[in-house]
Amino acid sequence: MLLDYVPPVQNEYHKFVTNQKFAYIDSIELESGEQLEGVVVAYKTWGKLNGNGDNCLVVCHALSGSSDIVDWWGPLLGNGNAYDTSRYFIFCANVLGSPYGTTSSLSLDPRSGQSYGPEFPQSTIRDDVRLHKLVLDALGVSSIAAVVGGSMGGMMTLEWPLCTPEGYLKNIIPISTSVDHDAWGIAWAEAQRQCIYADPAFEEGYYLPTPATQPAAGLAAARMVGMLTYRSSPSFNSRFGRGEGGSQLKAVNEVLANTTLVNGNGKSKRDSKSNGVHNSAKDFKAHSYLRYQGEKFVKRFDANCFIHLTQKMDHHDVTTNRIPPHELCSMSKQESLRRVFRKVPKNALVIGIDSDVLFRPEQQVEIADALPEASLVMIPSVEGHDGFLLEFEILGPLIEAHLRKQCPWIYEGAPLVVEDSTSAVRDSVFGEVESGW
Repeated sequence: MLLDYVPPVQNEYHKFVTNQKFAYIDSIELESGEQLEGVVVAYKTWGKLNGNGDNCLVVCHALSGSSDIVDWWGPLLGNGNAYDTSRYFIFCANVLGSPYGTTSSLSLDPRSGQSYGPEFPQSTIRDDVRLHKLVLDALGVSSIAAVVGGSMGGMMTLEWPLCTPEGYLKNIIPISTSVDHDAWGIAWAEAQRQCIYADPAFEEGYYLPTPATQPAAGLAAARMVGMLTYRSSPSFNSRFGRGEGGSQLKAVNEVLANTTLVNGNGKSKRDSKSNGVHNSAKDFKAHSYLRYQGEKFVKRFDANCFIHLTQKMDHHDVTTNRIPPHELCSMSKQESLRRVFRKVPKNALVIGIDSDVLFRPEQQVEIADALPEASLVMIPSVEGHDGFLLEFEILGPLIEAHLRKQCPWIYEGAPLVVEDSTSAVRDSVFGEVESGW
């Protein structure tokens, strides 16, 4: 393990995350059995590790997120906040397959000297947990006070106590997630991938991996489909109604008109008359919002990475290979979950959003029922799944109160660090806080 590693080559997406640290690992064996060589892990830390090495708080990012907690959960991070930088050593690492610094399809394959592209081996949530623990070990962390994460990060949160020695982790806070990616989630993910596959510029994944030359139309369409699962009908109706685009639509169309998306042959995909904007009798605010989201995503994410991470989520199932098949057949799902989770630390806090249509309330009930002596809080919000990235005023006090109760040693004595690092709500690259919408 090499800490403070400096990657010799960085892709175009690294610029979205500043001041990252990098660790280098010669090789790891993935859950699939495949060996991955020359692995880089991008991560960020806040606060200071105490003398016992037991004040670590691990925060896990969602599918399109990064190691930069300040960007997507900023109001929860800082001196005296839920993720208290004056008392915790806070760690957030980018996952395998993401474009923001950790080894992915954008990385060079040491065997060929070319980027992996579609040949990057499929990783799993468990691979990420094991990889990130190696970094924590090198940093001197002896045990973890708590792990918290939402959506795909919530899947990681559930896997942390299952992939590490018993007693190493003291508490977990899974948010808006599931014990497995069910048929509903898998179907939505496949619909998004098909948008990418249908773009001629995809070229079976062997496109030039830059924002300007990737299958932009397909990736933008995939993001638009995804947005329909991240929000709710009441959220869209209250924000947009049947209103026409107006000044917002004009601004979005100007951005689209000035952005030339090209296919794999270098030819423009935009018709000179329409500038890529569908001509219709009316353009609604909902239209402009989805186009804006698609365009924003194309500039900051890679199509192969998107495919890899959605497939990673599809593979998520906490029971896989943990109960013999002949025993699993004779058990109910809840019985199998309780068996898998039987040694997970007690008193977990499970948080859901009551309007979430992707990771639904009943899935949060399922998690809380299976975890030992867990509590469940459903947050009332019209924002749907993205409520876990927006309802800061509820999440902050809720998480802080839970951590103070379950990790009392963290709050004893004077703070380790005295700094003014409180973050304000602002527009973000990876989160969902955006002005003007």
